[in-house]
Amino acid sequence: MLIRFEVENFRSIAEPVELSMVAVDKDRDAVVPVELLRESLLKVSAIYGPNASGKSNVVAALAWLRDAVLWSLQYWDETIPHDPFAFGNGPTEPSRFALELTVDGVRFEYQLEVADDAVLWEALYHYPMRVRRKVFERDGQNLSFQRGVEGFAGTKQLLTPKTLALVVARRFDDPLIAPFVEQVRDIGIFGTSPLLPRRGPDSRRGYYLQSASQTLSWFGDSRWGDFTTEIFAESRMKFAAKQVSEVDRGRALALLRLADLGIDDVQIEREQAQFPGRVTPPVARVRLLHKVGEILSPLDLDEESEGTKNWFALIGTTLDSLENGSLMVFDELDASLHPTLSAALIDLFKRSDTNPHGAQLIFTSHDTSLLNHLNRDEVWLTEKDENGATRLGSLAEFAGESVRTSVNLERAYLSGRFGALPDIDQAGFLRALGLIG
Repeated sequence: MLIRFEVENFRSIAEPVELSMVAVDKDRDAVVPVELLRESLLKVSAIYGPNASGKSNVVAALAWLRDAVLWSLQYWDETIPHDPFAFGNGPTEPSRFALELTVDGVRFEYQLEVADDAVLWEALYHYPMRVRRKVFERDGQNLSFQRGVEGFAGTKQLLTPKTLALVVARRFDDPLIAPFVEQVRDIGIFGTSPLLPRRGPDSRRGYYLQSASQTLSWFGDSRWGDFTTEIFAESRMKFAAKQVSEVDRGRALALLRLADLGIDDVQIEREQAQFPGRVTPPVARVRLLHKVGEILSPLDLDEESEGTKNWFALIGTTLDSLENGSLMVFDELDASLHPTLSAALIDLFKRSDTNPHGAQLIFTSHDTSLLNHLNRDEVWLTEKDENGATRLGSLAEFAGESVRTSVNLERAYLSGRFGALPDIDQAGFLRALGLIG
């Protein structure tokens, strides 16, 4: 589980900001006690703030770190795309990241500092008895490991200025490093993925397709046979369907029906893509079967509404997170889903019966109605300072004062009590249009 995430000098973030999943209010179903931490961790956190305040950049930084662990060996050839703060000393300073997770109840801490052309600092620590112990530290090209860690010599030999020691060391399957890396790789991202190449204004489509492929795997049982869907054709990343049971397929179908879209079933067929001069693997044609009276009428997924496609796409990521107890990050939840579906998704993660493994959901939103489904320690606020940099703060301790649990969060937020609201200069706008003097 995620304990905390910290980032500095990334996009609109100049000074360090920290998102913590440590619960303030502990005696409730929506938190998970961790004995070795002597703390309880939240299952859900939401980030609110006006447009351009940087809330998306907080989750983008977490997605960046996940993507670095997944794809840095492929994409960090000429430069490290760390995207520093654009003003002041930001472009010449390194970006820094810190990630703390629990792995089998033990706290792990990963630190990373990168510049355009090199990894400057990297370290992994663990706290088996609540005392920090080094797994490895890397200062430039100088690398040191805890005694007994597998693959030290091999990692040192393969290390280059632009490779992550964490990723290289994972190849040697050390029992300390491998589970931590897999937990980072298992972070589900929906709506943002900043490290992979962008393809113009439709870049979100690629990330939608990746998530949709995860949903297909939950419907890919023996009745439909094996199939492969290919996305990001330029980078040839392929997601093969996994074999799932009827129970798993039923869970995916129940989640699809939860949206009350009139959908009764899902039909998947293999088709050979037609590209002149290229031999490609079969791709999946997906049809949603709508019940019209007593008749089931198929409709291609591409012809469904955007809301239906978004809900279908996130089913796989959601079920993977709930099954594995992993973290799911969702940028702009309200832009993709109706408020009732957003509330249903939050409820899935908060309840112990639907989330027995401690999966976590972090999302950004403008939808203030969702505040009625959140506790005070599950809400974070972003705003810009006078230098245009993002500040992030916990609602539970807004402005240094403890917010009471009895406060109506939506009403208090909209009244401006917590700040983090758009500063609308209506008079200035009307004056610019020449409607007032």
